[in-house]
Amino acid sequence: MGQTKIVLVGAGSTSFGVSTVADFFQQREKFWGSTLVLCDVNEEKLQRVKRLAERMNDATGKPFCIESVTDYRRALDSAGFVFVSIEVERLERWKLDWEIPFQYGIKHVLGENGGPGGLAHALRTVPLVLGIAREMEKSAPDAYFINYVNPLSRVCLGVTRYTKIKTIGMCHQINKGFSLVGQVLGLAPITHEHFPDADIVRELKTQIDLKQAGLNHVTWIQDIRDKKTGRDLYREFRARLEKMPALWEPLSRRLYNAFGLFPATGDGHVGEYFAYAHETSDLHGYDFEGRARESVELDERVERALTDDSLRDEFLRHESGERGIDVAAAILNNLNQYELNVNVVNNGALPGLPDWAIVEVPAIVSGAGVMPLRVEPLPPAITAMLNQQVAIQDRVVEAAVHGARQAALQALLLDPLIPSYEVAEKLLNELLETHRDYISKFS
Repeated sequence: MGQTKIVLVGAGSTSFGVSTVADFFQQREKFWGSTLVLCDVNEEKLQRVKRLAERMNDATGKPFCIESVTDYRRALDSAGFVFVSIEVERLERWKLDWEIPFQYGIKHVLGENGGPGGLAHALRTVPLVLGIAREMEKSAPDAYFINYVNPLSRVCLGVTRYTKIKTIGMCHQINKGFSLVGQVLGLAPITHEHFPDADIVRELKTQIDLKQAGLNHVTWIQDIRDKKTGRDLYREFRARLEKMPALWEPLSRRLYNAFGLFPATGDGHVGEYFAYAHETSDLHGYDFEGRARESVELDERVERALTDDSLRDEFLRHESGERGIDVAAAILNNLNQYELNVNVVNNGALPGLPDWAIVEVPAIVSGAGVMPLRVEPLPPAITAMLNQQVAIQDRVVEAAVHGARQAALQALLLDPLIPSYEVAEKLLNELLETHRDYISKFS
């Protein structure tokens, strides 16, 4: 089928690099003869992922040409797709974003994408990703940019506002929505795990049709139907929701009772945008130490897979749950494929929000690109809340791109989690000082 050049920036990150490479091998028939270029500044990690990719290639009939570079700019010429998943000291910096706001009395629940932690995160990632997009304008202006970097809406807004690159943000959080709905409807076991079981989600997608819309990590389930019969299941969902255990997604249930639609993301992510989320949260945040241990263990497994065929084959069979490869395949091969959720420029797809906003909506993907589907308006109160977040995103992006302290302060003053002007000023000063080596100089 289609042949192209695919650049993976951040491929040395084992979780992104190995899982994304495996996704391509699982769909190799759609990309046969294409070139995969793995890029990362960490030469040691990059070469480990490359060696595993080469072993996967040998085991599957050499569907790809595998290359690697430490400078992604050398890989961009004639690229068809550029996948990006990069961070700056992800866990270490995120942990600071999590800890510092508590010193100012701010009770937040995750600190990654919304609130003051989301501001600091975006100040680090938006300029990095925008730099890649600007290099694409020089060397690969027709390539598709597929972004996995968080805060996803803010990163995509920076790229779409300041470049002409065709940008698609992809998030797997819709899988959590399927898991939550499946649990309520009695189609999946009740669990409090953050990451849903991939096999269970795959089966649920054959049984349930979901429609969700909103902003990334603040999406709302508009419609639930039986996949085979088309029967509306929202009424049954409402009735069963009342009988769920009290500790099961308490914030999402509160939001549903107040706003009339159920969040599709789970309490952790949606809780980043509400000042009262802490009332139902234990405030433990992300498991930084556990994630660090998992990363070390994953690196060790990849190292063993370089000589262990059975472990190599386990990686080959692993599904990441991401849909970026599916989107690339649909564009390359003109598949006219329906996607449950993409993050793209609104242009009227979600009524009530600015045309320039980055929204998460269903889409048709084909050789013509990504065509978001116009969805029903969300309830007025939800639309108002989303518009507030869009305004914050606008200020955050301007702060990140221009090093504008005033815009960063405005972003905090607009944020529901910030209790006072004095707190906003002091917190901003500390965040900028803490991350000064990783963000633009502010005036």
